[in-house]
Amino acid sequence: MTKSPPLSDAQISEIIEMALSDHVSFAAITAQYGVSADQVKAIMRGNLKPGSYRAWRKRVREFGDRRENYK
Repeated sequence: MTKSPPLSDAQISEIIEMALSDHVSFAAITAQYGVSADQVKAIMRGNLKPGSYRAWRKRVREFGDRRENYK
C-alpha cells in the first residue's frame, strides 16, 4: 500500500463522511483527496468502531455487487 498524503483531521472527517455516503464512490474520494480505495478503507478501519467498520464494509460490498460503478 502506498503512503497517503498528509491529511488534516478535517480532511479525514470529510473522507469518512464521503465514504459513509451511499452516493460517493471511491473514485470520487481519490479524485478529491488523492487517497486510494485501500487507503480509504484503512482510514475507516482506524476511525470507526470495529462493528461499525464491518457493517460499512458489508454494505459497500453488497451495494457494489448490485451496481458495477459503486465502491
